[in-house]
Amino acid sequence: MSSWTRWHGPATARLWGFCWLVMGFWRSALACPTSCKCSASRIWCSDPSPGIMAFPRLEANSADLENITEIYIANQKRLEIINEDDVEAYVGLKNLTIVDSGLKFVAHKAFLKNTNLQHINFTRNKLTSLSRKHFRHLDLSELILVGNPFTCSCDIMWIKTLQETKSSPETQDLYCLNESSKNIPLANLQIPNCGLPSANLAAPNLTVEEGKSVTLSCSVAGDPVPNLYWDVGNLVSKHMNETSHTQGSLRITNISSDDSGKQISCVAENLVGEDQDSVNLTVHFAPTITFLESPTSDHHWCIPFTVKGNPKPALQWFYNGAILNESKYICTKIHVTNHTEYHGCLQLDNPTHMNNGDYKLVAKNEYGKDEKQISAHFMGWPGIDDGTNPNYPDVIYEDYGTAANDIGDTTNRSNNIPSTDVADNTGREHLSVYAVVVIASVVGFCLLVMLFLLKLARHSKFGMKDFSWFGFGKVKSRQGVGPASVISNDDDSASPLHHISNGSNTPSSSEGGPDAVIIGMTKIPVIENPQYFGITNSQLKPDTWPRGSPKTA
Repeated sequence: MSSWTRWHGPATARLWGFCWLVMGFWRSALACPTSCKCSASRIWCSDPSPGIMAFPRLEANSADLENITEIYIANQKRLEIINEDDVEAYVGLKNLTIVDSGLKFVAHKAFLKNTNLQHINFTRNKLTSLSRKHFRHLDLSELILVGNPFTCSCDIMWIKTLQETKSSPETQDLYCLNESSKNIPLANLQIPNCGLPSANLAAPNLTVEEGKSVTLSCSVAGDPVPNLYWDVGNLVSKHMNETSHTQGSLRITNISSDDSGKQISCVAENLVGEDQDSVNLTVHFAPTITFLESPTSDHHWCIPFTVKGNPKPALQWFYNGAILNESKYICTKIHVTNHTEYHGCLQLDNPTHMNNGDYKLVAKNEYGKDEKQISAHFMGWPGIDDGTNPNYPDVIYEDYGTAANDIGDTTNRSNNIPSTDVADNTGREHLSVYAVVVIASVVGFCLLVMLFLLKLARHSKFGMKDFSWFGFGKVKSRQGVGPASVISNDDDSASPLHHISNGSNTPSSSEGGPDAVIIGMTKIPVIENPQYFGITNSQLKPDTWPRGSPKTA
């Protein structure tokens, strides 16, 4: 039992892991050529002994080869050729370096599939000639050719031209050998009858109606005589070309609207370089509404659409058969424009059941028009819970005679529709009514309270003494004055209220009888409390008795 545990425990797991690791290294060693070191993204061959005779190839599947981004080769004197299929498997290759080796020849299509190549370094090899066709399809940021015994000929004049047109101020110190095996700086090389070609296209501006045909003509010139070819890209329309020496023609038939905006080029190429002349194809066609769907809710409600047309079509919306009047709450928005294709939506802010209905879009230009219609439902009608709506109410619309706006505008204002702010206006009206009702209720309540207090004061059994609570002053009584008293403030208790300045007529205290009190200009009868004057002698101060009157118990 112990032996089983010993052979099937953690030690066994470590042993199997070590075996798999060794097998992995062994497989990698088998896949990687002699004199090279390989990793998941790099191949490095720098050992001169025994060295390699051919470009290194790994025995791996294509997925692994695509991950190789750098190949470095140095000191490989027996490596002389790069064939067309040597590098094609490394489609992800970015940096290629072959230095201090015996490289003499590179096939014209060696890098045809290596479109990711950015840096090439062929320093100190045995190259005597190198064609520009190797690199014309590549977007190279660096091409180093120093130390190669180039032969002075028209075949390498493109290298001189490349150095002269290079945006970087750094230039390579390149030489070539003339017939006398003398090194001549490439910058000073002059070869007769060896120059850049030229191309001239007959139609600099090309505008045509959809379905029509057109023929383009091109002429080229140069020495050496250049080759002429057409670059039409992904042209959809049927086309054919004819070339004869320095003249060429391209005929395009039944032109499709899908080709509007595409570029067509006439290219002239020789050993030194190339030149091209291009034209943009403009196709005019009637509008087409390719997409129109029911509204969707995002930040706003949106009825999405896509319209194609050239020239730019004008858009017109209709709501339930009548012109839709656009505003800041309902307007057309164009979000994306792709030459002759326009993507946008009819945007609605907070639509209600009043906005439910049929929406029709009409697109029109000078070549024709197109229209499509959808039904939109934003909100159920009040009191209806089954999700169905009654017939839409008849709404009278007025046609103001406004013209449809161009589709290029971000907002059209040419139509008529019930505005989505109806609910907001109704809410504000209701709030105003509620406010008026509340204010009226408060005022009425205050009036009732005041009337109640006045009535309570008039019928109080305590007489005029209670009026001081309302601020009318205090009752002043002096012996000998009599029951008819005058109410006044403490500061002028000696002056009755009915004494008015400027001689104005005021009712006297005698006119109201003995039981009347004058308050301002009003005579108010007063019922006196008999006990008011029945104050015991002990309660009176000595100085309140009249002078000369005897004091009695």
